[in-house]
Amino acid sequence: MDFRTIGRAAGVALVFATLPTTLCAQDLPEVKLGLLKFGTVNWEAQTIVDRGLDRKHGFQLEIVTYGGDDATKIAMQAGEIEITTGDWLFASRQRAEGSPLTFVPFSSSIGAIMVPCNSDIKSLSDLKGKTLGIAGGPLDKSWLMLQALAEGEYDFSLTDETEQVFGAPPLLAEKLRQGELDAGLNYWHYNARLEADGYCQIVSAQEAARELGAEGDISAVGYILNEDWANAHREVAKGFVAASQEAKALLKSSDEAWDAIRPTMNIDTDAEFEALRRRFREGIPERPVVAEEKDTEAVYRYLARVGGEKLVGPATEMAEGTFWSELKHGS
Repeated sequence: MDFRTIGRAAGVALVFATLPTTLCAQDLPEVKLGLLKFGTVNWEAQTIVDRGLDRKHGFQLEIVTYGGDDATKIAMQAGEIEITTGDWLFASRQRAEGSPLTFVPFSSSIGAIMVPCNSDIKSLSDLKGKTLGIAGGPLDKSWLMLQALAEGEYDFSLTDETEQVFGAPPLLAEKLRQGELDAGLNYWHYNARLEADGYCQIVSAQEAARELGAEGDISAVGYILNEDWANAHREVAKGFVAASQEAKALLKSSDEAWDAIRPTMNIDTDAEFEALRRRFREGIPERPVVAEEKDTEAVYRYLARVGGEKLVGPATEMAEGTFWSELKHGS
C-alpha cells in the first residue's frame, strides 16, 4: 500500500483550500507523540510539523518530550499519548502480557562495533582478549545478535573471550575516545558522531541478523501505537504513517530539509552533521513490511532462546500482530 495517498480525499482538500490554517488545525484530531527530548525521531517529527504534513494527512501532531524511556512507556500505558517509540521486542512482550501495542518500522540503523580507524582490530575475531564497551546492557539485542555471529562465523565466544564493560551510551563513547576501551558497541547516532572523530565500524548488528536468517535489513526502532486506538481511529493512524513516510522521503532527498532541522540536532561540527544525515538516510526502511516481519520473526526466535523470559516475557515466538496489520494490506 502507498501510504502517501491516504487522506487526500477531495473534500479534505477543499477544506484546506477554503479555511484559515488556524481553524483547520482546531478542527483536526490531535495525535500526541511521546519522544525522548533529544532522540533522533524528533528530526522526522519536527519535519512533519514544520512542513504541515500532519495537517495534509488529516491530523494535528503534538510532540510531547520526556526525559527517559520509562517515562514515555508510563505515559503510553496511562493513555496520555497515542504513539511513542520502541522496538518489536517491546511491542511483542506487551502484546503477550495483554497490552495491545503494535509496531510501525521507523529505522533500520542499528548498533555496531566501533574502533579507532588505526586500530589493529579489523574484524570480529580480532576482539579476542580485548576490552569491549557495550551500550544497552547484557540483554541488548545487538549484543546478543553479535554473539551469534561470533559463534557462527568465527567459532568463538564474545562473552568468554572479551572483557565486557556495560554502561550508558554517551559514557562508553567517551571512554572509547579516551582509549580506555579497545572497541565499543553503541547505538547508531553515537557511532555516527564517532565516525566524524576518526573511528571506523568493523561490524554491524545487521550483519549478525543475517547470520540468524534475515535476508535484508530489519528495523531497530519504530513507532509504537496502541492498537485499540489505531483501530478506533484508523484513518488518523494511517494518516500518521503517511506523514511519516512523506517526511522520510523528504529527508532522504532534500539537503534543505536537513538544514531546517540542524539547529535542533545538538551537533558541534559539519563532519558530525554529515555523518548523522548519511546514517539516518541509510536507515530509512524500504523493504515490504511482510518481508521485514518474516526476517524479524527469525531473529526474534534466537533472542527469545538466549535472552529468555527476562528479555521477551512469556512469548517464545514473536506475538501475532506485533507489526501493525494495516501496514501489510496490499504489500
